Amino acid sequence: MPITLEQLNSARREDAAQMLDGLYEHSPWIAEQALNERPFKSLAHLKHAMCEVLAHAGRDAQLGLIRAHPELAGKAMVSKTLTAESTNEQTKAGLTDCTPEEFAKIQQLNADYNAKFGWPFILAVRGPRGVGLNKAQIIEAFERRLHGHPDFELAECLRNIHRIVEIRLNDKFGVEPTLGHQVWDWQEKLAQHSDPDFAEKGQLTVTYLTDAHRACAQRISHWMKDCGFDEVEIDAVGNVVGRYHPAAAGQKYLLTGSHYDTVRNGGKYDGRLGIFVPMACVQQLHQQGKRLPFGIEVVAFAEEEGQRYKATFLGSGALIGDFKPEWLDQKDADGITMRAAMQHAGLCTDDIPKIQRDPAHYLGFIEVHIEQGPVLNEVNIPLGVVTSINGSVRYLCEIIGTASHAGTTPMDRRRDAACAVAELALYMEQRAAKDGDSVATIGQLQVPNGSINVVPGRCSFSLDLRAPTDAQRDALVADVMAQLHSICERRGVRYTCEETMRAAAAPSAPEWQARWERAVSALGVPLFKLPSGAGHDAMKLHEVMPQAMLFVRGENAGISHNPLESTTSDDMQLCVDAFTHVLNQLEQETR
Repeated sequence: MPITLEQLNSARREDAAQMLDGLYEHSPWIAEQALNERPFKSLAHLKHAMCEVLAHAGRDAQLGLIRAHPELAGKAMVSKTLTAESTNEQTKAGLTDCTPEEFAKIQQLNADYNAKFGWPFILAVRGPRGVGLNKAQIIEAFERRLHGHPDFELAECLRNIHRIVEIRLNDKFGVEPTLGHQVWDWQEKLAQHSDPDFAEKGQLTVTYLTDAHRACAQRISHWMKDCGFDEVEIDAVGNVVGRYHPAAAGQKYLLTGSHYDTVRNGGKYDGRLGIFVPMACVQQLHQQGKRLPFGIEVVAFAEEEGQRYKATFLGSGALIGDFKPEWLDQKDADGITMRAAMQHAGLCTDDIPKIQRDPAHYLGFIEVHIEQGPVLNEVNIPLGVVTSINGSVRYLCEIIGTASHAGTTPMDRRRDAACAVAELALYMEQRAAKDGDSVATIGQLQVPNGSINVVPGRCSFSLDLRAPTDAQRDALVADVMAQLHSICERRGVRYTCEETMRAAAAPSAPEWQARWERAVSALGVPLFKLPSGAGHDAMKLHEVMPQAMLFVRGENAGISHNPLESTTSDDMQLCVDAFTHVLNQLEQETR
């Protein structure tokens, strides 16, 4: 029979410890010490209590725990001395059924990893959804992490141990994150669509109005209808809009959503999580036959990343009346204008002004998003309440020098465009670091028509500058631009800079932030607040209505805009639960 929290909270200490036996490999002391935190409000509370015990145990104790774990497909598996829990996990991953070649490969990886780090490789082989990674995924993770820094690998091993324990705890309590699985599955299925040249490489890239992009829109539209939305449409810019009507006509709507386009070779969860979490909530309401005293409008924004065209936040911008007509004449890398792409997709550009929303018809805007950073991962907390979104500005720049022979042009006579950009990059690194929360990035850098034996005559690059306040951002911009001017004058080169995006900092509306805080606390998750360094659709909606965001931690140290971007179905379930709690709060407030 599954354990219940009530049983665990009321049991004698020794009985409670026995209930939690087998969670941490040969290390019962972690669960035993966590019992000091009883009564637990939720499984999330219990999980965090155990994480905290290990976090404060010291490096020696942490290494002892790691070394108590068996190698994957190692000696303990061969000799059949694995614990029952480890046997189950390695079996689900297919490690008990390796070919001789696979077994030899994993054995060599085990030896190489142990030789480098001094402890066994730890991986939660049941994976982020709990169903098991395949052998190819396990070997890929092994090979990738062999190149890690020891401090990072120690932390990564501990994070994987906590994931192993989370799944074991779910098994003990008979808990299944059903809606988290649903959200996970939607994201996996949507990731089947990718642009040409990337799809063939197994990479995810979905840029504005490509065939893959339009296929995503159709699929989201279909799923919204299945969830029970009363109205579903694809609007004049390609946003997918689902509306779940309120209990009575004339009542306001809660606006929510995020984007479904991606960066090139990106991850599956950036943006899309914020579409599917509220969809799961609407699905629940529909199945219950329940209507709220307000409607829910979920928008899957067609474009946020600015990848195909220089039109960042196009989807959410159109909703607030900030679609710029000159965007229609922009051309992509193949010379296709945005106007032509929209016409090819069957969108009517004349209808774009009609999709502007009247803020008076809405309660506000909320958005769920993966954190896209390491903070929540490092503090072992699944959810974070966003206090503000950093202001940002982007430029596309070019430095023009003189192309000349690499062998015959003396170093002091060169007009090297690439060296000028390199000098600027190093300045940006130290200048942004002085502010603490500011960041400065050159994310794109090319030498057009460059040759191995030619001094670069041109170098094109991007600038991305962000800070928590507009004043701090603008000071950073001023310093970077002044330095760019100084570098170019001193080196005898010219430059051009085109501003492509500017977004004001967006502090969360206090009343909406408070609703997220109450929701997180009600789940038994420690309240953790943080700013968002990344820009989000909420920034645009902030211009016309109150907004607030909820972050969920990412796996793999929170990496994003990367194929390694990941989160777990357990954490997605917590997102759905938190969103549902906000809906319940609004229901009580508006009755």
